[in-house]
Amino acid sequence: MEAIKTENLTKYYGKSRGIVDLDLSVRQGEVFGFIGPNGAGKSTTIRILLGLISPTKGGTQIFGMDVAKNRETVLQKIGYLPAEAIFYPGMKVKDILKLSADLRKEDCTAESKSLCERLQLDRNRKVDELSFGNRKKVAIVCALQHCPELLILDEPTGGLDPLMQREFFEIIRERNQQGTTVFLSSHILSEVQCNCSRAAIIREGRMIACGSMDTLAKTAAKRVLLRGSVDLTALTGVRDLVTIDGTSSFLFSGDINQLLRQLSAGNISDIHISEPDLEEIFLHYYEKGGERA
Repeated sequence: MEAIKTENLTKYYGKSRGIVDLDLSVRQGEVFGFIGPNGAGKSTTIRILLGLISPTKGGTQIFGMDVAKNRETVLQKIGYLPAEAIFYPGMKVKDILKLSADLRKEDCTAESKSLCERLQLDRNRKVDELSFGNRKKVAIVCALQHCPELLILDEPTGGLDPLMQREFFEIIRERNQQGTTVFLSSHILSEVQCNCSRAAIIREGRMIACGSMDTLAKTAAKRVLLRGSVDLTALTGVRDLVTIDGTSSFLFSGDINQLLRQLSAGNISDIHISEPDLEEIFLHYYEKGGERA
């Protein structure tokens, strides 16, 4: 069964574009990445998945259930972590966590305590006194303490220090191994590359690529790093050329045989040719008319 399925999902805010004809398919039990810069349509998609806003057209299903028709049942299966969490002022962390559990009519005491210990979150502090990072920890516990079948994470690590980020993703991996489906929306490409099995790239409200991380990484471009001197001006397919202190780095998407012939005519002391990382692949997909969008 698919955990998330959208068909021709479209949302306009008046004449302003939200998302257009978005077809997503997230398999049950996978960790799926949703990549795009701010304004690409990620948050709009999430709000529709949660039933917070209605689409202009198209349909959305969570575990085979229509979100619009079964919103309350669907939400019982979801843990949602927003990019920024806002809590009632004056309340202690433990009261916020209990309120979240009570709204779901569940006793989450043991799981809540365990998560707070792992995230080093003081349950007796007032939320007003917490840093942004510690407020994010409160939101994480609220999202995870009821052990949902589907986790929807929107920019989950903002405000967390590197050690807490590592612990957070360790918790997510454990939940996934127990069968939880994870939908990870992020513009931090390393998070997606390290933690997701598949991902979709969204630009200006439209999905421009979707597949396994290995598939997305297989572009025609190669990253070339060389030390020495060579004339690259006549070579087609060279992009992002940077030369510093005799070391040149560039992306090459042309004929590899032409590249080798051109390099052999130069004076090269060292060379390294590799696959581009996800950051470079992301920019490759975002190119538009020869310029990055």
